[in-house]
Amino acid sequence: MSSTESAVTHVIVVGAGMVAHRFVESLLSRADESWRITLFGEEGRHPYDRVGLTGFFGGATPDDLTLDRAVLDEERVRFVGGDPVARIDRTARRVTTRSGLSVAYDRLVLATGSYAARLAVDGFGLEGCFVYRTLDDVERLRAFVGKRSAELGRPLSGTVIGGGLLGLEAAGALQGVDVACTVVQSSDRLMSAQLDLPAGDALRRIIESRGIRVLTGTSTTRLDPDRTGQVTGLEFRDGSYERTDVVVFTVGVRPRDELARGADLAVHPRGGVLIDAGCETSDPRILAIGEVANFDGACVGLVAPGYAMAEVAATRLLGGDASFPGYDLSTKLKLSGVDVASFGDAFAETPGALDVVYADPVAGVYKKLVLSDDAKTLLGGILVGDASAYGSLRPLVGGALGGDPAAYLLPENGVAAPTGDLPDAALVCSCNSVTAGAIRHAVHEDGCTDVAAIKACTKAGAACGSCVTMVKKIVGAELAKTGASLSNALCEHFDMSRRQLFDAVRVSGLRTFSAVIDRFGAGRGCDICKPALASILSTLVGAHVLDGENATLQDTNDHVMANLQKDGSYSVVPRIPGGEITPEGLVVIGEVARDFGLYTKITGGQRIDMFGARLEQLPEIWRRLVDAGFESGHAYGKSLRTVKSCVGSTWCRYGVQDSVGMAVQLELRYRGLRSPHKLKLGVSGCARECAEARGKDVGVIATEAGWNMYVGGNGGFTPRHAVLLAEGLSDAELLTAIDRFLMYYIFTADRLQRTAPWFEELEGGIDGLRAVIFDDSLGICADLDAAMAVHVGAYEDEWKATLDDPAKLRRFASFINAPTTPDPSLAYTAERGQGRPATPAERERGGVLIAGTILEVRR
Repeated sequence: MSSTESAVTHVIVVGAGMVAHRFVESLLSRADESWRITLFGEEGRHPYDRVGLTGFFGGATPDDLTLDRAVLDEERVRFVGGDPVARIDRTARRVTTRSGLSVAYDRLVLATGSYAARLAVDGFGLEGCFVYRTLDDVERLRAFVGKRSAELGRPLSGTVIGGGLLGLEAAGALQGVDVACTVVQSSDRLMSAQLDLPAGDALRRIIESRGIRVLTGTSTTRLDPDRTGQVTGLEFRDGSYERTDVVVFTVGVRPRDELARGADLAVHPRGGVLIDAGCETSDPRILAIGEVANFDGACVGLVAPGYAMAEVAATRLLGGDASFPGYDLSTKLKLSGVDVASFGDAFAETPGALDVVYADPVAGVYKKLVLSDDAKTLLGGILVGDASAYGSLRPLVGGALGGDPAAYLLPENGVAAPTGDLPDAALVCSCNSVTAGAIRHAVHEDGCTDVAAIKACTKAGAACGSCVTMVKKIVGAELAKTGASLSNALCEHFDMSRRQLFDAVRVSGLRTFSAVIDRFGAGRGCDICKPALASILSTLVGAHVLDGENATLQDTNDHVMANLQKDGSYSVVPRIPGGEITPEGLVVIGEVARDFGLYTKITGGQRIDMFGARLEQLPEIWRRLVDAGFESGHAYGKSLRTVKSCVGSTWCRYGVQDSVGMAVQLELRYRGLRSPHKLKLGVSGCARECAEARGKDVGVIATEAGWNMYVGGNGGFTPRHAVLLAEGLSDAELLTAIDRFLMYYIFTADRLQRTAPWFEELEGGIDGLRAVIFDDSLGICADLDAAMAVHVGAYEDEWKATLDDPAKLRRFASFINAPTTPDPSLAYTAERGQGRPATPAERERGGVLIAGTILEVRR
């Protein structure tokens, strides 16, 4: 043996998952040529992104999910796939694979991960039952759904057993292939390992609003087959029965520690190879990392702790000093349109910990920060419905919050969460242990000027992606110090801004999300770009929001074309243009509200809202309204809401113009116009301004000389008064000006940007806007006019089109096998002659009205 060969250190890695890949990458990046690695994998694949597994149902291929192949292609690495290690001989320091291959090692790293658990119930092995763990699992599941649906000639119903992170992602994946899905959770709430009860209740309402049914406090006792051995139903502990065509088990994972047990390594009684802070097992030549490793009595199925262990193990093997700091249990649900995150001490288990909670059940938002007993140090938090602050707050865990805690929880236009001004030691990316200081160093020393470069250089944001927003803020702040600017990319999947993407879609003529991302983007999309592109396609293509791919892109309310309320019911808001309604129309609304037991309220936008409709009632309610001549009021969409008006010259002795007639004309013209944010207009018949037009996105005020037009007014936490754009306009001139203003806004605004902040950022201010609209300074007025003409000509009522389409109507069922059965979780109490949602205390006392029961208030 040569001296060169004798100096070689051979490391065997057992397991070829994400953590093993990270370990190999880390070791090779720092080791010299004397190190050699052999990687054994059970699957016949290169390591792939298991975190993004659900993307497989959204069009991702195995190649899309494969991790950097260059790591295993390095000449110092030998990858053996499809031939797992079957035995470890610690005395001889050799491993033997299933095929009989025997290889010696100097050091051994166990990264065998975990396997998906199944319930110990009769029937778990029936055809149609799956686990959700590997690419092979999801490939088999997708193939089964397609085959079985074709055999039965109908879409399938599915059940996911387990309501944790993976269970909800699996349910979303099934829904994406047209499987009507129910999630069954044995505990009292979804994601019980990460969320407290109020947060779990908020998440349940969001999930159910997407058409996914949820059963909590429910235990499965048996799975029943049909005559061919296919699963056909589930029996529950309470004796109830649920029909189903496919079952997915997501009830947790168990560490793959059988090799360690066979080699007599120390193993925890509840599973997992015992390790110390240096990731060493009871044999100093063997290390364990990832889900198979048990540290401080726990095994954790998250990638971030596994990556941290991989770095510690590589450092220790190379003679460095590193210690595993313990588990960071921060998590973020990766389900489009569902914003949920949990981090740090989310359950306030630290002695003396304080909770600061913000809840808006109507908006479906629940936020909690956990603070030290002096209310200065952030210990953890839970965010449901709006997790935008997750990337900013999580790095501050263990440090001073530096402000009024309540301010960090306020909704849009409140006090902003921390931005890029984090201390260098703050951990920004927990998956890859990247600090704010490391990102700043990459900007100034390595020349990284965008998020993609930061990912490549530091790995920040390269795993789950939840820290990308924070990374972008830090990079932007650092570039600003040098006089440079950060890319205004929509998200990591599109390098262009919303305005650039709008132009790209308009010019290319593409009509689907998949076609757009294939040509202009990368990856599978996210909850930022999907709704944004849905809005763009709605404007440019005009397809129904529930047609084809569009249905999977929409925000929560658009999925069922109704506003979700605090108790899980929905509101029904027919359009009443200009607030003008006939007595016959009022009678129909009254009869519908009476017959369905709906709470009614006249709104500030001169409409009548009806609250408390159940999901399965929506088509029946809307059929009666549509038959009476009503149409959708789009209260659920980022689109025109109302055009408020006074009675104007028709009745008022001060009115100088027909404000009602103009309001009706505007509302009928712009109804259904999708935009970056909601739109509100107002028309006042004189300068007394009874319609409050100057608080609207577009305000119109009548004068003797014509119409004065105001733009950029908004309510909210930071109200803005509209600014005068033009005076003395005729009816035709006013319509043209509003057409161009709205289309210019839709063409150029950022996602979720209202007209007030958009207008404030316009180059040239009000004079620049006048030049665009009236002088055609950009040469785009013909395009703006044409786009509005297309919208006006192509408009159709979304609810009428839905009622005429049986496929769309299948979405509106509370229970898959009993579509007309009321949701028993809905309960009401009478107040001022109408039913309102019962409070928890009222539910406990009893005497409330349960959905489906006719007492003083009909349900």
